[in-house]
Amino acid sequence: MTPHALIFTLSAIGISETVYLIRKRIASERPVCLLGEDCEIVLLSRYNKIFGIHNDVLGLGFYVAVSVITSFLVIGIDAPEWWDWIMEIFIFAAAVSSVFLIYLQWRVIKAWCSWCLASALTIFIMAVIILTNDLIIL
Repeated sequence: MTPHALIFTLSAIGISETVYLIRKRIASERPVCLLGEDCEIVLLSRYNKIFGIHNDVLGLGFYVAVSVITSFLVIGIDAPEWWDWIMEIFIFAAAVSSVFLIYLQWRVIKAWCSWCLASALTIFIMAVIILTNDLIIL
């Protein structure tokens, strides 16, 4: 399986995570939390938005963009070389954002959201795939 196919698969997982959270937020329902009951504390905190947009919506946009780019790269559509760079920039920006959001959970909010951690892990795995693939190519 190519690195792009793996990243596409991970983005599909991310889409399902974020759609679940968006549906729960819109319905004003509590999400199922795998690590205690702190998910709601994190999801309802004042840090649940960046630039006025909910983090789950930003995450969905990220995962959809990555899945579209990687789908073109996987099926072999004549994609410009810079698409790969854009995907890598998106993933590394998301990884940096995830580190910041994990820090907020740990030191500021002092509560953990299993969905947020799962999303961060998904993004970190994408970044590792890119890094290892780039090292193999060198």
